[in-house]
Amino acid sequence: MGLLNIGEFARASRLSAKALRLYDELGLLPPAHVDPVTGYRFYALEQLERARLVLWLRQLGMPLAQIGTVCDLAPAAAAAEVSRFWDQVEADTASRRDLADFLVGLLAEREAQATAAGLALRIRYAARCDTGLVRAMNQDAAYAGPRLLAVADGCGPGGGSASTTAIESLLAVTADPALSAGDLLNALADAAEAANRAIGGLTSDPDAGHATGTTLTAMVVAGSHLALVHIGDSRAYLLRDAELLQITHDDTMVQAMVDEGRLAEEEAASHPQRALLLRALDGRPATAPQMRLHQPRPGDRYLLCSDGVSVVIPDKDIQRVLSTAADPENAVAELMALVHGAGAPDNVSCVVADIDPVPA
Repeated sequence: MGLLNIGEFARASRLSAKALRLYDELGLLPPAHVDPVTGYRFYALEQLERARLVLWLRQLGMPLAQIGTVCDLAPAAAAAEVSRFWDQVEADTASRRDLADFLVGLLAEREAQATAAGLALRIRYAARCDTGLVRAMNQDAAYAGPRLLAVADGCGPGGGSASTTAIESLLAVTADPALSAGDLLNALADAAEAANRAIGGLTSDPDAGHATGTTLTAMVVAGSHLALVHIGDSRAYLLRDAELLQITHDDTMVQAMVDEGRLAEEEAASHPQRALLLRALDGRPATAPQMRLHQPRPGDRYLLCSDGVSVVIPDKDIQRVLSTAADPENAVAELMALVHGAGAPDNVSCVVADIDPVPA
């Protein structure tokens, strides 16, 4: 009959007999024939291709339920599904890397040393947000206060509500000044999850469509640290010792292409899909911002902005403004003037903050 018994098929496919029995039970890889008397399983040679695909997807760490979906798709659709899965794996890995960095610092008593120095953070800040010169409505939101700096860029018919919801979720957390750094990170994660669920509720509105979501980039005071919360393509920059550093990573298709070496940095700004987000607060399950603790220094100046700023103003001009402006209010005013002078094609939001350590 040209069939292989389970042992022969296991050797040919590199899947164990135990795995094959499990995949049969799940309907993922049923045998071509089961002997009605002995119950022995037999497989056809043409099943080897599916079996090898199952093996490779398992080696990627893909869940079995998702593997079944991929195996049943046409090749192009299956390739796209694998690509989406791997994008999420890399995002999750980056988030765990940030957590590992935090734990290394914590276990090395960096937190204890900062506390022993008796330092707290004083923040001088300014924020502005407007519609820009082209858009009919403003879906951005910006906030600056003693414990929270935040920008959010909404998208879709309910984008304005989504961006406001994201920032309000963090404001509720910062109302408790007694939270330790670790407790604050947990509270921020819970707040972001609650915001994501609320934003998902907006998409159930017939007038809101199915594309409502928001980016979120925020910094929350955590003792002598800043807790950085980020998802999407809004950005946080740090000006330190006259050097401008982008301290967030864009969750966009174009940035993923740059990371993979498929697109040059200089090509990214003009790419037609530069605004296509891979991750945002949009109601999808298991969508969470990346979070980590950031250690500020005396004289640091931070900029948080939506892509209505970062896409329009070159980094060299951002660096010049942040380096020369006398205070956060002047810096925000100059940045907004530059954006408007360049046509302000999108909503515009930015927050500038100076961080000064002072005795607690």
